Amino acid sequence: MPAISQTVTGLSVWDGELDRGPASLEWSGDRITAVTPIAADAPPAEFSIIPGLIDTHVHMDASAVPSPVDWMTWPIVTPASERTLHVVAHARAAAAAGVTTLRELAGGEVQFSAARGLNAGLIPGPRLLVHGPVGMTAGHGDLFVPPHYPHRTPLADSPDECRKLVRQWARSGADGIKIFTSGGVLSVGDKVGWRNQTRAEIAATVDEAHALGMLVAAHTHTAEGVDIALEFEVDSLEHGTGILERHWETLLERNIPIAPTLLINDAIADRRIPVSDDAAEKARAVVAERDANFAGAAAAGIRFVLGTDANGVMVQFGDQLEELRLMKRAFGWSAERALRAGTSDAADAVRLTDTTGRLRPGLGADFVIVRGRPWEDIDVLTAENIVAVVARGQLVSGAIPA
Repeated sequence: MPAISQTVTGLSVWDGELDRGPASLEWSGDRITAVTPIAADAPPAEFSIIPGLIDTHVHMDASAVPSPVDWMTWPIVTPASERTLHVVAHARAAAAAGVTTLRELAGGEVQFSAARGLNAGLIPGPRLLVHGPVGMTAGHGDLFVPPHYPHRTPLADSPDECRKLVRQWARSGADGIKIFTSGGVLSVGDKVGWRNQTRAEIAATVDEAHALGMLVAAHTHTAEGVDIALEFEVDSLEHGTGILERHWETLLERNIPIAPTLLINDAIADRRIPVSDDAAEKARAVVAERDANFAGAAAAGIRFVLGTDANGVMVQFGDQLEELRLMKRAFGWSAERALRAGTSDAADAVRLTDTTGRLRPGLGADFVIVRGRPWEDIDVLTAENIVAVVARGQLVSGAIPA
């Protein structure tokens, strides 16, 4: 059955890069078919249209039920089939807040299943990309389950094992690969400064992923970790805490995106959510180093894009709006620059330039109708001011104003 053409008209349009003024937006199925300016002397519109937001760094395998469950043991005791439903619930919560694309950075069977359902349109919701992790025994990606628990995330402890695991993720349908070049904050039993895998292992992982056409995202909190990630030409830095001035030239030359994950590390450091003493201490050190490094990096033009580390526990699916405000303040940006980091530039960072992130004919029908003009004042971009969200051409939240 042919898709029905739909139109919303008379609203101010910000297309992901520029204010296009009052316009009509027409779409059919999952495709924008026209963005047409209307009379320049039209009265100012109460509502505006912006592209759907893109969060380039999330983790979705956590309970979506607001009950007192332990976030580390819940994935262990909950069947995979049930967990998939929670991934979808997180995705739909994100969509309700205007986030129409998510990139999961530690995926497996559960996330692949949810992504296939969402991406096939079986369930109205956002686009979902999934990266498979390649990490070592006792590395950051391995330290979220008890040591003797038999069911563990796949690991790789030699260059050959790394290549094999990349190939396995590719066969499972992964959109990319996640590696680790430092320890982490929430992993139990390690230090942030720990090396994760050898250079030979990382070289094999990146080479194999790139040979199979997949992006490589590198988790790193240390300057040495940034050195290693840049040496092997990863495609993005996740957290990027340790970036120093000596890294700027390479970061700028390659235009490498960094997901700064500000909100989650602040929340852990301030103990706004229950965490261990070890995690809070590690987060405080990470935040102190991050704050010392990021201001100069932002002023130098380093490319920061929206990436929250949202997991439904420390950062909720919907907190992306607050993350954009934090980025604006932390980096001294204009509201429009912050909004680009969460739309068009985020799309470019995850190879979705030809799919979403902008309001242009031929791209996906992912957009948010909001009260006010967030590219002029990012503070109006709140859940209360979002009146409708369309993802893949389907209304997933609210109601389109007449």
